[in-house]
Amino acid sequence: MAPKTDLIPWEAAGDVSHGALYFAARDHLVRLPQDLPRLLRVPGREGAYVRLGALMRARSDLFLPEGGPLYEFRALRLLESERHRADWDELAQALEARQEGLPTLLVAEAGFPEAWLSRLREGLGLLPEEVLPLAPPLDLGFLEALAAGGPAEWRFPPLRPERPRAFLKHPLKRLLERDLLLHHPFEAYAAVERFALAALEPEVEEVWATLYRIGEENPLAETLIQAARMGKRVHVLLEGRARFDELLNLRWYLRLLRAGVAVLPLSERKVHAKALLLLTREGGYAHLGTGNYNPQNGLLYADFSLFTAREGLVRELAAFFRALEAGRSPSLSLLKTGEAIQRFLVEATLAEAHPKGRVILKCNHLTDPALLEALVQAAEKGARVDLLVRSTLSLLHPAFRAQSLVGRFLEHARVAAFRRGGAWEVYLTSADLMPRNFQNRFELLFPVLDREARRKVLKALKRQLKDDRNRFLLTPQGEKWLWEGKRDAHRP
Repeated sequence: MAPKTDLIPWEAAGDVSHGALYFAARDHLVRLPQDLPRLLRVPGREGAYVRLGALMRARSDLFLPEGGPLYEFRALRLLESERHRADWDELAQALEARQEGLPTLLVAEAGFPEAWLSRLREGLGLLPEEVLPLAPPLDLGFLEALAAGGPAEWRFPPLRPERPRAFLKHPLKRLLERDLLLHHPFEAYAAVERFALAALEPEVEEVWATLYRIGEENPLAETLIQAARMGKRVHVLLEGRARFDELLNLRWYLRLLRAGVAVLPLSERKVHAKALLLLTREGGYAHLGTGNYNPQNGLLYADFSLFTAREGLVRELAAFFRALEAGRSPSLSLLKTGEAIQRFLVEATLAEAHPKGRVILKCNHLTDPALLEALVQAAEKGARVDLLVRSTLSLLHPAFRAQSLVGRFLEHARVAAFRRGGAWEVYLTSADLMPRNFQNRFELLFPVLDREARRKVLKALKRQLKDDRNRFLLTPQGEKWLWEGKRDAHRP
């Protein structure tokens, strides 16, 4: 039986969809539907698989009128809504009108015929430098199925995260003693959900939360619904424009609204901060994090959580929420948001611009020009600048110690640390170090004030800077892989 495929004339090359897997043939382009499995079991051979792409190459006569070779390719586009500002009652309509935006990258199989590649690139309106040749397969979505169905020795042993027992038993009582900092997933994300459950305790009168990517099932969101049904004042900043999670968040919006939760209108800026605030008559308790309130992320993403009852942090977090409720920009001191994050990081970096200076930045993306210029100045004046950047670094100076950590868990935490003459200052943030995060989003940068918590973050950073199992160095000469050693920052 011929496989389900879409045959597309070459003249329509400019209309290929974002992220979909295609094959190019002499007279046609072939699209593989998303619902086709990319990996097929070989009957009668346990643990043996064949990749769909390889099978299609072998039997292209089943779906192509002409013979000849096939070459894989994918195009990536900047997906944009025609409307940058849409409130909840307009969100579904805005999504329906979302356009497949301008092509940004063509990923093509190495060995792709040059004439075909030029035709494809020109159809998409891309420059030669916007074409990335890679060895197939180009769609790696099948790897999860391969790991799940393959031999047990392929898989990591189950992680048994540490559990902060005193906190899990009485979270609010524990926080009256001192702050608590946890490093997920090595320490249980369940502590975040247990903190949320404290919203149901009698002394808690009011709850504020930001929710971004929370998934289909979420105990924390269910707790907020339960608290509202108990008559507590519950306010939620649910970000409806979390890309590709919009419809899921729209469903949560309706559920929260029906339960009596006050869901704040969407602001002009995306709300990307990760914060949960429990207010009592005497004060309050706060959770500030670098990761999403998402139980699946809590198992797979490496993030930091800070729990605190410090009066100054609780008061400023309440001011942050109330400013957003009123539709105005927050005025903060201990906490930073928006452009204030960029200004603070630039000033703190420039203060380290001397031979004994030290800066450690950890993030997913570092592209902000002003911050990069400050880092260059600090490095050129003798400071040691360590950059742990998982994904995008748009400037690489010879004096930077730039590296990336890619291992068992997705490195998602954002951290800034400055030696300050020997008394380290450590900050955590929800923000990646990009102009869009400073200019178009409400993020939060917050200090780690507890001495033990600060030591814990620094210990994790220094362990990652010594990792020789998951790390690769970024140098002006290229990448240097450190993948065969024994120092594994992803082992508890």
